Amino acid sequence: MSSSLHHLKVFTTYPHDCSYLLGQEATTLFVDPKQEVDQNLYTSLSRMGFRRSGVHMYKPHCSQCQACVPARIPVSAFVPSRNQKRVLKRNTDLSVRSFSELDPERAYALYERYINARHRDGDMYPPSVEQFKSFLGQAWSFTRYYCFSRGDELKAVAVVDHLNDGFSAIYTFFDPEDESRSLGKFVILWQIELAKQLQLPFVYLGYWVQNCRKMDYKIQYKPIELLDHGDWVRLDN
Repeated sequence: MSSSLHHLKVFTTYPHDCSYLLGQEATTLFVDPKQEVDQNLYTSLSRMGFRRSGVHMYKPHCSQCQACVPARIPVSAFVPSRNQKRVLKRNTDLSVRSFSELDPERAYALYERYINARHRDGDMYPPSVEQFKSFLGQAWSFTRYYCFSRGDELKAVAVVDHLNDGFSAIYTFFDPEDESRSLGKFVILWQIELAKQLQLPFVYLGYWVQNCRKMDYKIQYKPIELLDHGDWVRLDN
């Protein structure tokens, strides 16, 4: 299968309500759904700022706004802060298993609790099994589901696509009632450590949106690289 970008077809959506900034309209650029995407093409698209949602590769394409900035962590340069070290220590009792498919019944129960508790104001509320399967159940050949458990209790699930140059952190959902663990932070830190062990250079975090409270966590990982007019620019502070 060819991974060339030369003959790639893309489509734009009509303007729609922005998911991140209240009162803003957004336009999205989608890769042709008929396009077969292998790991090489996926890696190239990720370097250009594309993300995956379900079976679709997309990126924002808004003419009047450039607020959505692709972000990735250069793992070899990353050093956890004092707070991040505490988060790692608090979760040493968790075990992790990797799967190529999700157990929909067990995973959905956790997903439903997470969305109901954390994202009642978002596009994924109210949650449903169909939406869950469409969004996260569409595993590609290089998708892994990392399930974090304490004994028999599932605490967090990270949906991760493996690229040639790192991981694309698609989505994480976790026990919303176990706030002391900071599970969202922990799972990102865990992915950074795994990428480092595998000598993969990057963890792609998706879009950072300035002035969007829910996206602020992404720039807590330093150094971080932001895609600016086609070039990845490192921020150390």
